[in-house]
Amino acid sequence: MDKILKQAAEIINKSKFLTVFTGAGISKESGIPVFRGSQGLYSKYDPSVLEISNYFNNTDESWKAIKEIFYDFIGKAKPNLAHNILAEWENKGILKAVITQNIDNLHTEAGNKTVIEYHGTTNNFICTNCTSNYSLKEITITDKPPKCKKCNSLLKPDFVFFGEGIPQQAANQSHSFSTKSDVHIIIGTTGEVYPASYIPIYAKNSGAKIIEINPNPSEYTNKITDIYLPLKASEALGKLNSIISNL
Repeated sequence: MDKILKQAAEIINKSKFLTVFTGAGISKESGIPVFRGSQGLYSKYDPSVLEISNYFNNTDESWKAIKEIFYDFIGKAKPNLAHNILAEWENKGILKAVITQNIDNLHTEAGNKTVIEYHGTTNNFICTNCTSNYSLKEITITDKPPKCKKCNSLLKPDFVFFGEGIPQQAANQSHSFSTKSDVHIIIGTTGEVYPASYIPIYAKNSGAKIIEINPNPSEYTNKITDIYLPLKASEALGKLNSIISNL
């Protein structure tokens, strides 16, 4: 493992355009459970509460679950070592961009500036009528679904619900950054959520070296991954950061 870690660190250190693609696994160490699997959030909550039609048709029920999941629980999570190292790498000029499937805002909170939130963020709200935007700081989260201060219509957390498309800007930026990459690191994602899972494939097809950090093999491991590190995110990034610091 030490030899493989050194090889990965050397590739990262020599990279000209390094990008990272993150999933739920990187935030798991901040206490945020993954959605899928026997211990996932979907074992406790019906995924239909996150369907956009349900949010409009059964707003109170849907909002109750959203509030519990994303604002009472996940909203209290803090960045972990893995998030902090990625922010450090961007600050040093090693990392060009983070493309994330996560909506928890932890990359930004850790200090990353170039973050493409492919599925949006819990940190913003948008009016379903007049499209006014609000930051979370401007909203008082209560048991009642939030309303627009301008037109009193229903606000929606600005993340992608089931039944909604990926925001065009996020899709375009993700494609642009991934295809420019000479090194692309996959962290904490199984590669099962489409269309997000195409992002590392775009990078691979454009000639990037693929480094994968996942405790268990993913859809990518035997297909596009060049170097596989079967470790948790913070452990792998901690070791890589230590090696890079001494190169």
